[in-house]
Amino acid sequence: MAAHGQSALERELIAAAERGDAASVRKLIAQGGNVNAKDGKQDSAFLIASANGHTEVVRLTLAAGADLKSTNRYGGTGLIPACHHGHLETVKLLLTTKIDVDHVNNLGWTALLEAVILGDGGPTHTEIVRLLLAHGANPRIADREGVTPLQHARRRNFARMAEMLAKAG
Repeated sequence: MAAHGQSALERELIAAAERGDAASVRKLIAQGGNVNAKDGKQDSAFLIASANGHTEVVRLTLAAGADLKSTNRYGGTGLIPACHHGHLETVKLLLTTKIDVDHVNNLGWTALLEAVILGDGGPTHTEIVRLLLAHGANPRIADREGVTPLQHARRRNFARMAEMLAKAG
C-alpha cells in the first residue's frame, strides 16, 4: 500500500511497531490496523518490528496475520534484518513460523549470509547461524560473487561459525 493511501491508523501502527510499543500495537491492531500495510519505505509493522528486534511486537503482528512472504525495500523478509542486526529472540520467534529461511534479498543475500557478512562473529551471531542451520538453512547458497557463507566466515576469521558451516555444508 502506498503511503498516500495509508490510513492514520496504519501510520500509527507502523510508528508504534518501530518504537517497540507493544501496548499501542495491541490497541491499534484491535482497532483494525493492518499489520501488513506498508509505508513509503516499504516497511510494515511486522517488518519494522522484526528489523528492530521488538519480539513482543513481532509476536502480536504474527497473531494478527503478518505476511511471512512480505519483503522490505531491500527485498528481504523479516528474518533477514533480524539476523543481520543480531536480534536473537526475534530470530528464534520467526523460526517457529513457516518463514522462508533461504529467501534471497535484492543484494543476493540470505539470512545466513547476512548473519555472517554483517554480523560481528560474536556469540549472538554465531548462535543465529546455528539456529538457521538447525532450521534447514542451505549453507551452499552463495552470494552474487559465488562466495558461500563458509568462505565468508573463514575470510573474517569467525572460527566457530566456519566450523558449524563446514559441518552443515
